[in-house]
Amino acid sequence: MARGGVYKTEVEKARNALLAQGKHPSVDALRVALGNTGSKTTIHRYLKELEAEDAQGVGGKYPISDALADLVSRLAGQLNAEADARIAEVQAHCDAQLRDRAAALEQARQETTTLTAQLRRTEETLQSVQVEHKATQTGLADATATVRQLEERVAGVTARLAERDTHVQSLEQKHAHAREALEHYRTAIKDQRDQEQRRHEHQVQQLQVDLREARDSLIGKNQELLQLNRDNVRLTEQAGQHDREARDLRAQLRRLDEEVQALRPVARERDNLQTRWAQEQLAIEGLRADVAAARDALVREQVARQAAETTAAHATARAQAFDELLARRGAISPGEILPPAPTGA
Repeated sequence: MARGGVYKTEVEKARNALLAQGKHPSVDALRVALGNTGSKTTIHRYLKELEAEDAQGVGGKYPISDALADLVSRLAGQLNAEADARIAEVQAHCDAQLRDRAAALEQARQETTTLTAQLRRTEETLQSVQVEHKATQTGLADATATVRQLEERVAGVTARLAERDTHVQSLEQKHAHAREALEHYRTAIKDQRDQEQRRHEHQVQQLQVDLREARDSLIGKNQELLQLNRDNVRLTEQAGQHDREARDLRAQLRRLDEEVQALRPVARERDNLQTRWAQEQLAIEGLRADVAAARDALVREQVARQAAETTAAHATARAQAFDELLARRGAISPGEILPPAPTGA
């Protein structure tokens, strides 16, 4: 707890200590040196008494007139006032600059924190997209492997069909009459198969089931041709059998078409995921550029703040120089402190 009052000797010791440190013994500085004790009015009164005693000491050593002593006192007071005003102005300017720099620095820090959070959220989104992309790639790889297997099976069935076609041609040579009887029917079947092939050229992977059934159908047809050679009476029944097989073949083709349609969304989803991944990459690059710009702005603010601190240090040094000048005023001779003579006289 601070004491209620101070003594003149304490004020004198604090004043001498400030002068020894090269500081101006103002009322505020003396009160701080005294531990924030005593009223400013009392400290100011003791300070005036000490200054008066110093002036009397100088007058006793170097006797001067009252007018000269008054001039010295007024010049010293004016110098103190101007120095205090200049120091206060520079200090206020420096404080304002420091506040502005601190506010700008805090804003840059907040922007950096926001950008860092956005970057973290974007990286998390990218990781989830990459996981989904990997899962889609795995599904696509499985589908590709399945399609490849089906294509291999289609190639095998095609080869077997070629062999069956060769066998059918030899049978046709042996059974020319039966072929003439079935020419119209075979022509209709061939036209129908050509039309279906033109409609489903882009769905070759779906033909494995159809080709397997076609192979069975060809086996049946070969048996039917042999049966026709033995008994032409059953031609009508065989034609009906062929019609039923054709209907089954069309049904299988429809099922294959539905399977292809079911696989198409997988490919589109893969393309969409790749597009999203590319967009997220561009967004991440933009955020990284923004973070780099924010860091550059932060560095520039730090440099400006250091410049402001340097300016404040220079102002403090100038204030200390004024304090030293005031501290040495008791040692200045009367001739040195007299104002210069007017130049227009």
